Amino acid sequence: MKLPDVFTSMRTFLIVWAGQLVSLLGSRMTRFALIIWAYQQTGDATTLALLGFFSYLPIVLASPFAGVWVDRLDRRKIMILADSGSALTTAGLLILYATGNLQIWHLYLAEGLSGFFEAFQSPAYTAASSLLVPKAHYGRASGLRSLALNGADVIAPAFAGLLLGLIGIQGIMTLDVITFFAALGTLLVVRFPAPPVRAAEASSRPGLKAQLTFGFRYIFARKGLLGLLLIYTCINLFAALTYFGVLPAMILTRSGGDELALASVQGALGAAGVIGGIVVSLGGLPRRRIHAALGATAISFLGDFLFAAGRDVTAWVVAACVSSFFIPILLAGERAIWQTKVPPEVQGRVFAAQSMVRMGMMPLGYLLAGPLADRLFEPAMLPGGALARVFGGLVGTGPGAGMGLMFLFTCLGGTLLCLSGYAIRPVRRVEIELPDFDAEEPATDSATRATGETVPVAI
Repeated sequence: MKLPDVFTSMRTFLIVWAGQLVSLLGSRMTRFALIIWAYQQTGDATTLALLGFFSYLPIVLASPFAGVWVDRLDRRKIMILADSGSALTTAGLLILYATGNLQIWHLYLAEGLSGFFEAFQSPAYTAASSLLVPKAHYGRASGLRSLALNGADVIAPAFAGLLLGLIGIQGIMTLDVITFFAALGTLLVVRFPAPPVRAAEASSRPGLKAQLTFGFRYIFARKGLLGLLLIYTCINLFAALTYFGVLPAMILTRSGGDELALASVQGALGAAGVIGGIVVSLGGLPRRRIHAALGATAISFLGDFLFAAGRDVTAWVVAACVSSFFIPILLAGERAIWQTKVPPEVQGRVFAAQSMVRMGMMPLGYLLAGPLADRLFEPAMLPGGALARVFGGLVGTGPGAGMGLMFLFTCLGGTLLCLSGYAIRPVRRVEIELPDFDAEEPATDSATRATGETVPVAI
Protein backbone atom coordinates (compact mmCIF):
# COMPACT_ATOMS: atom_id res chain seq x y z
CA MET A 1 0.00 0.00 0.00
CA LYS A 2 1.38 3.43 -0.95
CA LEU A 3 1.95 6.00 1.81
CA PRO A 4 -0.87 8.34 0.63
CA ASP A 5 -3.27 5.38 0.82
CA VAL A 6 -1.94 4.48 4.25
CA PHE A 7 -2.67 7.91 5.66
CA THR A 8 -6.06 8.06 3.93
CA SER A 9 -7.03 4.95 5.89
CA MET A 10 -6.02 6.82 9.05
CA ARG A 11 -7.96 10.03 8.26
CA THR A 12 -10.02 10.28 11.47
CA PHE A 13 -7.03 9.41 13.61
CA LEU A 14 -4.99 12.13 11.87
CA ILE A 15 -7.68 14.76 12.58
CA VAL A 16 -7.67 13.89 16.29
CA TRP A 17 -3.88 13.68 16.31
CA ALA A 18 -3.55 17.20 14.86
CA GLY A 19 -5.75 18.70 17.56
CA GLN A 20 -3.87 16.88 20.31
CA LEU A 21 -0.58 18.13 18.87
CA VAL A 22 -1.64 21.79 19.09
CA SER A 23 -2.94 21.35 22.64
CA LEU A 24 0.21 19.48 23.64
CA LEU A 25 2.34 22.34 22.38
CA GLY A 26 0.55 24.76 24.69
CA SER A 27 0.85 22.41 27.66
CA ARG A 28 4.59 21.89 27.11
CA MET A 29 5.17 25.65 26.91
CA THR A 30 3.41 26.16 30.23
CA ARG A 31 5.34 23.30 31.86
CA PHE A 32 8.69 24.68 30.69
CA ALA A 33 7.89 28.16 31.98
CA LEU A 34 6.70 26.84 35.33
CA ILE A 35 9.80 24.62 35.75
CA ILE A 36 11.96 27.72 35.37
CA TRP A 37 9.75 29.61 37.83
CA ALA A 38 9.82 26.77 40.39
CA TYR A 39 13.61 26.39 40.17
CA GLN A 40 14.03 30.13 40.66
CA GLN A 41 11.91 29.94 43.82
CA THR A 42 13.81 27.09 45.51
CA GLY A 43 16.99 26.27 43.58
CA ASP A 44 16.98 22.53 44.37
CA ALA A 45 16.30 19.31 42.48
CA THR A 46 13.73 18.01 44.95
CA THR A 47 11.19 20.66 44.00
CA LEU A 48 11.32 19.69 40.33
CA ALA A 49 11.25 15.97 41.11
CA LEU A 50 8.14 16.40 43.27
CA LEU A 51 6.33 17.93 40.30
CA GLY A 52 6.68 14.58 38.58
CA PHE A 53 5.69 12.65 41.70
CA PHE A 54 2.39 14.47 42.04
CA SER A 55 1.75 14.06 38.32
CA TYR A 56 2.14 10.27 38.22
CA LEU A 57 0.63 9.29 41.58
CA PRO A 58 -2.98 9.97 40.44
CA ILE A 59 -2.36 7.95 37.27
CA VAL A 60 -1.42 4.96 39.40
CA LEU A 61 -4.40 5.34 41.72
CA ALA A 62 -7.09 6.18 39.15
CA SER A 63 -6.12 3.90 36.26
CA PRO A 64 -8.24 0.83 37.21
CA PHE A 65 -11.39 2.95 37.50
CA ALA A 66 -10.51 4.83 34.31
CA GLY A 67 -10.16 1.58 32.39
CA VAL A 68 -13.63 0.43 33.34
CA TRP A 69 -15.18 3.67 32.11
CA VAL A 70 -13.11 3.71 28.92
CA ASP A 71 -14.59 0.32 27.98
CA ARG A 72 -18.13 1.34 29.01
CA LEU A 73 -18.46 4.81 27.50
CA ASP A 74 -17.77 6.65 24.26
CA ARG A 75 -14.00 7.06 24.21
CA ARG A 76 -14.30 10.34 22.31
CA LYS A 77 -16.39 11.86 25.12
CA ILE A 78 -13.88 10.68 27.70
CA MET A 79 -11.11 12.45 25.80
CA ILE A 80 -13.23 15.62 25.61
CA LEU A 81 -13.85 15.60 29.37
CA ALA A 82 -10.22 14.83 30.20
CA ASP A 83 -8.89 17.59 27.94
CA SER A 84 -11.42 20.02 29.40
CA GLY A 85 -10.29 19.19 32.93
CA SER A 86 -6.67 19.87 32.02
CA ALA A 87 -7.61 23.21 30.45
CA LEU A 88 -9.51 24.27 33.58
CA THR A 89 -6.49 23.34 35.70
CA THR A 90 -4.26 25.60 33.63
CA ALA A 91 -6.86 28.38 33.86
CA GLY A 92 -6.74 28.06 37.65
CA LEU A 93 -2.96 28.45 37.67
CA LEU A 94 -3.30 31.45 35.37
CA ILE A 95 -5.65 33.18 37.80
CA LEU A 96 -3.36 32.46 40.76
CA TYR A 97 -0.32 33.80 38.93
CA ALA A 98 -2.11 36.88 37.63
CA THR A 99 -3.25 37.78 41.15
CA GLY A 100 0.19 37.20 42.67
CA ASN A 101 -0.93 34.21 44.73
CA LEU A 102 0.83 31.32 42.96
CA GLN A 103 2.86 29.08 45.26
CA ILE A 104 4.83 25.87 44.81
CA TRP A 105 2.13 23.73 46.40
CA HIS A 106 -0.33 25.02 43.80
CA LEU A 107 1.90 23.45 41.13
CA TYR A 108 1.86 20.14 42.98
CA LEU A 109 -1.95 20.24 43.13
CA ALA A 110 -2.17 21.13 39.43
CA GLU A 111 0.16 18.28 38.50
CA GLY A 112 -2.04 15.93 40.51
CA LEU A 113 -5.18 17.03 38.70
CA SER A 114 -3.46 16.78 35.32
CA GLY A 115 -2.32 13.26 36.18
CA PHE A 116 -5.87 12.29 37.13
CA PHE A 117 -7.21 13.47 33.78
CA GLU A 118 -4.32 11.75 31.98
CA ALA A 119 -5.36 8.45 33.61
CA PHE A 120 -8.56 8.66 31.55
CA GLN A 121 -7.25 10.37 28.41
CA SER A 122 -4.32 8.07 27.65
CA PRO A 123 -6.10 4.66 27.62
CA ALA A 124 -9.06 6.22 25.79
CA TYR A 125 -6.72 7.63 23.11
CA THR A 126 -4.84 4.35 22.69
CA ALA A 127 -7.96 2.17 22.68
CA ALA A 128 -9.65 4.49 20.18
CA SER A 129 -6.57 4.37 17.95
CA SER A 130 -6.93 0.59 17.72
CA LEU A 131 -10.33 1.12 16.05
CA LEU A 132 -9.40 4.17 13.98
CA VAL A 133 -6.27 2.65 12.44
CA PRO A 134 -5.87 -0.62 10.48
CA LYS A 135 -3.95 -3.20 12.51
CA ALA A 136 -1.06 -3.21 10.02
CA HIS A 137 -0.44 0.48 10.77
CA TYR A 138 -0.48 0.46 14.59
CA GLY A 139 3.26 1.14 14.53
CA ARG A 140 2.82 4.15 12.25
CA ALA A 141 0.09 5.57 14.49
CA SER A 142 2.32 5.15 17.53
CA GLY A 143 5.12 6.86 15.62
CA LEU A 144 2.85 9.80 14.88
CA ARG A 145 1.92 10.10 18.56
CA SER A 146 5.61 10.13 19.45
CA LEU A 147 6.16 12.66 16.67
CA ALA A 148 3.55 14.94 18.25
CA LEU A 149 5.04 14.53 21.71
CA ASN A 150 8.60 15.17 20.59
CA GLY A 151 7.57 17.86 18.15
CA ALA A 152 6.04 19.75 21.04
CA ASP A 153 9.26 19.21 23.00
CA VAL A 154 11.22 20.81 20.15
CA ILE A 155 9.00 23.83 19.64
CA ALA A 156 7.75 24.47 23.17
CA PRO A 157 11.09 25.24 24.89
CA ALA A 158 12.14 27.53 22.05
CA PHE A 159 8.81 29.34 21.96
CA ALA A 160 8.55 29.50 25.74
CA GLY A 161 12.08 30.84 26.07
CA LEU A 162 11.29 33.53 23.50
CA LEU A 163 7.85 34.37 24.82
CA LEU A 164 8.92 34.57 28.47
CA GLY A 165 10.66 37.83 27.68
CA LEU A 166 7.75 39.15 25.60
CA ILE A 167 4.51 38.10 27.30
CA GLY A 168 5.73 36.39 30.47
CA ILE A 169 4.37 33.29 32.19
CA GLN A 170 0.87 34.76 32.25
CA GLY A 171 0.81 35.13 28.48
CA ILE A 172 2.14 31.62 27.94
CA MET A 173 -0.56 30.09 30.14
CA THR A 174 -3.17 32.12 28.27
CA LEU A 175 -1.95 30.61 24.99
CA ASP A 176 -2.13 27.17 26.58
CA VAL A 177 -5.81 27.63 27.41
CA ILE A 178 -6.48 28.80 23.84
CA THR A 179 -4.79 25.73 22.32
CA PHE A 180 -7.24 23.53 24.18
CA PHE A 181 -9.94 24.57 21.73
CA ALA A 182 -7.97 23.01 18.87
CA ALA A 183 -8.15 19.62 20.58
CA LEU A 184 -11.79 20.14 21.48
CA GLY A 185 -12.72 21.19 17.95
CA THR A 186 -11.24 18.12 16.30
CA LEU A 187 -12.93 15.79 18.78
CA LEU A 188 -16.29 17.46 18.17
CA VAL A 189 -16.19 16.97 14.38
CA VAL A 190 -15.30 13.26 14.35
CA ARG A 191 -16.97 10.08 15.56
CA PHE A 192 -15.29 6.99 16.95
CA PRO A 193 -16.51 3.51 15.98
CA ALA A 194 -17.85 1.49 18.89
CA PRO A 195 -15.75 -1.54 19.85
CA PRO A 196 -17.28 -4.95 19.10
CA VAL A 197 -19.15 -6.55 21.98
CA ARG A 198 -18.80 -10.28 22.37
CA ALA A 199 -21.92 -12.24 23.16
CA ALA A 200 -20.74 -13.58 26.50
CA GLU A 201 -19.80 -10.15 27.77
CA ALA A 202 -23.00 -8.54 26.50
CA SER A 203 -25.15 -11.10 28.32
CA SER A 204 -23.35 -10.79 31.65
CA ARG A 205 -22.82 -7.88 34.01
CA PRO A 206 -19.74 -8.64 36.11
CA GLY A 207 -19.43 -6.74 39.37
CA LEU A 208 -17.27 -3.68 39.87
CA LYS A 209 -14.52 -5.67 41.61
CA ALA A 210 -14.30 -8.11 38.71
CA GLN A 211 -14.11 -5.27 36.20
CA LEU A 212 -11.47 -3.40 38.21
CA THR A 213 -9.27 -6.50 38.36
CA PHE A 214 -9.99 -7.75 34.83
CA GLY A 215 -7.02 -6.02 33.22
CA PHE A 216 -4.59 -7.35 35.80
CA ARG A 217 -5.90 -10.91 35.46
CA TYR A 218 -5.71 -10.68 31.69
CA ILE A 219 -2.06 -9.60 31.79
CA PHE A 220 -0.97 -12.02 34.51
CA ALA A 221 -2.42 -14.91 32.49
CA ARG A 222 -0.09 -14.07 29.57
CA LYS A 223 3.56 -14.45 30.52
CA GLY A 224 4.90 -12.63 27.47
CA LEU A 225 2.87 -9.48 28.13
CA LEU A 226 3.60 -9.71 31.86
CA GLY A 227 7.35 -9.95 31.28
CA LEU A 228 7.29 -7.06 28.84
CA LEU A 229 5.30 -5.01 31.34
CA LEU A 230 7.73 -5.67 34.20
CA ILE A 231 10.74 -4.73 32.06
CA TYR A 232 9.21 -1.38 31.12
CA THR A 233 8.07 -0.78 34.69
CA CYS A 234 11.70 -0.92 35.82
CA ILE A 235 12.77 1.23 32.88
CA ASN A 236 10.24 3.86 33.93
CA LEU A 237 11.77 3.83 37.41
CA PHE A 238 15.18 4.61 35.91
CA ALA A 239 13.63 7.34 33.75
CA ALA A 240 11.99 8.93 36.79
CA LEU A 241 15.28 8.90 38.70
CA THR A 242 17.18 10.74 35.99
CA TYR A 243 15.49 12.03 32.82
CA PHE A 244 12.29 13.18 34.48
CA GLY A 245 13.55 13.69 38.01
CA VAL A 246 16.91 15.49 37.82
CA LEU A 247 17.81 16.27 34.19
CA PRO A 248 16.52 19.90 34.28
CA ALA A 249 18.22 20.46 37.64
CA MET A 250 21.48 18.90 36.42
CA ILE A 251 21.59 21.07 33.30
CA LEU A 252 20.74 24.24 35.22
CA THR A 253 23.27 23.41 37.96
CA ARG A 254 26.17 22.53 35.66
CA SER A 255 25.47 25.50 33.38
CA GLY A 256 25.17 28.09 36.14
CA GLY A 257 21.40 28.44 35.74
CA ASP A 258 21.53 29.00 31.98
CA GLU A 259 17.93 28.77 30.74
CA LEU A 260 19.15 28.66 27.12
CA ALA A 261 21.22 25.56 27.91
CA LEU A 262 18.16 23.78 29.29
CA ALA A 263 16.06 24.88 26.32
CA SER A 264 18.77 23.62 23.92
CA VAL A 265 18.88 20.19 25.56
CA GLN A 266 15.11 19.84 25.71
CA GLY A 267 14.88 21.05 22.13
CA ALA A 268 17.43 18.42 21.07
CA LEU A 269 15.48 15.74 22.90
CA GLY A 270 12.40 16.77 20.98
CA ALA A 271 14.16 17.17 17.61
CA ALA A 272 15.71 13.71 17.73
CA GLY A 273 12.35 12.32 18.82
CA VAL A 274 10.69 14.01 15.85
CA ILE A 275 13.17 12.38 13.47
CA GLY A 276 12.62 9.02 15.14
CA GLY A 277 8.88 9.50 14.91
CA ILE A 278 9.11 10.35 11.21
CA VAL A 279 11.27 7.28 10.57
CA VAL A 280 8.83 4.88 12.21
CA SER A 281 5.74 6.64 10.79
CA LEU A 282 7.00 6.42 7.21
CA GLY A 283 9.08 3.27 7.38
CA GLY A 284 7.02 1.23 9.81
CA LEU A 285 8.44 -1.39 12.16
CA PRO A 286 10.53 -4.52 11.60
CA ARG A 287 8.61 -7.77 11.22
CA ARG A 288 9.62 -8.80 14.74
CA ARG A 289 8.42 -5.83 16.76
CA ILE A 290 10.12 -7.11 19.89
CA HIS A 291 13.44 -6.03 18.37
CA ALA A 292 12.12 -2.49 18.01
CA ALA A 293 11.01 -2.60 21.65
CA LEU A 294 13.94 -4.18 23.48
CA GLY A 295 16.77 -3.42 21.04
CA ALA A 296 15.97 0.26 20.57
CA THR A 297 15.52 0.70 24.32
CA ALA A 298 18.94 -0.77 25.05
CA ILE A 299 20.59 1.51 22.48
CA SER A 300 18.80 4.57 23.85
CA PHE A 301 20.48 4.06 27.25
CA LEU A 302 23.76 5.05 25.62
CA GLY A 303 22.40 8.58 25.97
CA ASP A 304 22.44 8.18 29.76
CA PHE A 305 26.16 7.47 29.60
CA LEU A 306 26.75 10.57 27.46
CA PHE A 307 24.72 12.71 29.89
CA ALA A 308 26.82 11.32 32.73
CA ALA A 309 30.13 12.11 31.05
CA GLY A 310 29.08 15.40 29.42
CA ARG A 311 30.33 18.71 30.83
CA ASP A 312 28.89 21.26 28.39
CA VAL A 313 25.88 22.03 26.22
CA THR A 314 27.36 20.41 23.11
CA ALA A 315 27.87 17.09 24.88
CA TRP A 316 24.39 17.21 26.41
CA VAL A 317 22.80 17.92 23.04
CA VAL A 318 24.56 14.89 21.54
CA ALA A 319 23.38 12.79 24.49
CA ALA A 320 19.84 14.04 24.00
CA CYS A 321 19.88 13.09 20.32
CA VAL A 322 21.21 9.60 20.99
CA SER A 323 18.61 9.00 23.69
CA SER A 324 15.56 10.46 22.08
CA PHE A 325 15.88 9.21 18.49
CA PHE A 326 15.14 5.64 19.55
CA ILE A 327 12.25 6.42 21.92
CA PRO A 328 9.51 6.63 19.22
CA ILE A 329 10.80 3.38 17.75
CA LEU A 330 10.76 1.48 21.03
CA LEU A 331 7.37 2.90 21.99
CA ALA A 332 5.90 2.01 18.61
CA GLY A 333 7.20 -1.54 18.84
CA GLU A 334 5.98 -2.13 22.37
CA ARG A 335 2.61 -0.42 21.87
CA ALA A 336 1.94 -2.29 18.61
CA ILE A 337 2.51 -5.62 20.37
CA TRP A 338 -0.10 -4.77 23.00
CA GLN A 339 -2.62 -3.41 20.49
CA THR A 340 -2.25 -6.51 18.34
CA LYS A 341 -2.62 -9.01 21.18
CA VAL A 342 -5.42 -7.39 23.23
CA PRO A 343 -9.03 -7.32 21.88
CA PRO A 344 -10.29 -3.74 21.32
CA GLU A 345 -13.38 -4.23 23.51
CA VAL A 346 -11.24 -4.81 26.63
CA GLN A 347 -8.31 -2.52 25.82
CA GLY A 348 -9.56 0.19 28.16
CA ARG A 349 -9.28 -2.08 31.21
CA VAL A 350 -6.13 -3.86 30.07
CA PHE A 351 -4.28 -0.70 29.06
CA ALA A 352 -5.34 1.03 32.28
CA ALA A 353 -3.96 -1.88 34.31
CA GLN A 354 -0.81 -1.77 32.20
CA SER A 355 -0.52 1.98 32.83
CA MET A 356 -1.01 1.55 36.57
CA VAL A 357 1.76 -1.02 36.85
CA ARG A 358 4.15 0.75 34.47
CA MET A 359 3.65 4.10 36.17
CA GLY A 360 3.57 2.58 39.64
CA MET A 361 7.31 2.91 40.18
CA MET A 362 7.56 6.43 38.77
CA PRO A 363 6.24 8.24 41.86
CA LEU A 364 8.82 6.32 43.89
CA GLY A 365 11.49 7.34 41.40
CA TYR A 366 10.48 10.98 41.66
CA LEU A 367 10.44 10.82 45.47
CA LEU A 368 13.90 9.28 45.52
CA ALA A 369 15.43 11.40 42.74
CA GLY A 370 15.56 14.72 44.61
CA PRO A 371 16.85 13.44 47.97
CA LEU A 372 19.34 11.10 46.27
CA ALA A 373 20.68 14.01 44.25
CA ASP A 374 20.65 16.70 46.95
CA ARG A 375 21.67 14.62 49.98
CA LEU A 376 23.70 11.67 48.68
CA PHE A 377 25.21 11.91 45.20
CA GLU A 378 25.83 15.66 45.02
CA PRO A 379 27.75 15.83 48.34
CA ALA A 380 29.60 12.62 47.45
CA MET A 381 30.83 14.10 44.15
CA LEU A 382 32.08 17.40 45.54
CA PRO A 383 35.89 17.72 45.57
CA GLY A 384 37.05 15.41 48.35
CA GLY A 385 33.65 13.66 48.51
CA ALA A 386 33.23 9.94 49.16
CA LEU A 387 32.75 9.01 45.49
CA ALA A 388 34.72 11.77 43.80
CA ARG A 389 37.99 9.83 43.62
CA VAL A 390 36.32 6.76 42.07
CA PHE A 391 34.03 8.41 39.51
CA GLY A 392 35.40 11.96 39.21
CA GLY A 393 37.53 11.13 36.19
CA LEU A 394 34.42 10.08 34.25
CA VAL A 395 31.64 12.42 35.40
CA GLY A 396 33.67 15.24 36.92
CA THR A 397 33.32 16.78 40.35
CA GLY A 398 31.50 19.74 41.79
CA PRO A 399 27.87 20.89 41.49
CA GLY A 400 25.89 18.67 39.12
CA ALA A 401 28.41 15.82 39.03
CA GLY A 402 26.38 13.75 41.50
CA MET A 403 23.36 13.88 39.22
CA GLY A 404 25.65 12.89 36.35
CA LEU A 405 26.67 9.81 38.34
CA MET A 406 22.99 8.90 38.67
CA PHE A 407 22.78 8.83 34.87
CA LEU A 408 25.77 6.47 34.75
CA PHE A 409 24.03 4.00 37.05
CA THR A 410 20.75 4.08 35.11
CA CYS A 411 22.72 3.50 31.89
CA LEU A 412 24.20 0.29 33.27
CA GLY A 413 20.98 -0.93 34.88
CA GLY A 414 18.73 -0.08 31.94
CA THR A 415 20.94 -1.71 29.31
CA LEU A 416 21.24 -4.95 31.27
CA LEU A 417 17.49 -4.97 31.89
CA CYS A 418 16.63 -4.63 28.20
CA LEU A 419 19.07 -7.31 27.13
CA SER A 420 17.70 -9.66 29.78
CA GLY A 421 14.38 -9.60 27.93
CA TYR A 422 15.97 -11.65 25.16
CA ALA A 423 16.87 -14.34 27.73
CA ILE A 424 13.20 -14.73 28.77
CA ARG A 425 11.46 -16.97 26.23
CA PRO A 426 7.85 -15.71 26.69
CA VAL A 427 9.06 -12.14 26.17
CA ARG A 428 11.40 -12.91 23.29
CA ARG A 429 8.70 -14.93 21.50
CA VAL A 430 5.61 -12.98 22.59
CA GLU A 431 4.60 -12.26 18.98
CA ILE A 432 4.91 -15.92 18.03
CA GLU A 433 3.47 -17.75 21.02
CA LEU A 434 0.64 -15.33 21.87
CA PRO A 435 -2.04 -15.15 19.14
CA ASP A 436 -3.36 -11.87 17.78
CA PHE A 437 -6.74 -10.82 19.16
CA ASP A 438 -8.45 -11.60 15.85
CA ALA A 439 -6.59 -14.85 15.14
CA GLU A 440 -9.03 -17.23 16.81
CA GLU A 441 -12.39 -17.45 18.50
CA PRO A 442 -12.30 -16.46 22.17
CA ALA A 443 -12.65 -19.03 24.91
CA THR A 444 -13.21 -18.53 28.61
CA ASP A 445 -10.02 -19.09 30.61
CA SER A 446 -9.65 -20.00 34.25
CA ALA A 447 -8.81 -16.46 35.25
CA THR A 448 -12.18 -15.11 34.10
CA ARG A 449 -14.58 -18.07 34.21
CA ALA A 450 -16.07 -17.00 37.53
CA THR A 451 -17.01 -13.55 36.26
CA GLY A 452 -18.65 -14.63 33.04
CA GLU A 453 -16.29 -12.43 31.01
CA THR A 454 -14.82 -13.82 27.81
CA VAL A 455 -11.23 -13.37 26.68
CA PRO A 456 -8.90 -15.29 24.35
CA VAL A 457 -7.35 -18.42 25.81
CA ALA A 458 -4.24 -17.64 27.86
CA ILE A 459 -0.86 -18.79 26.63
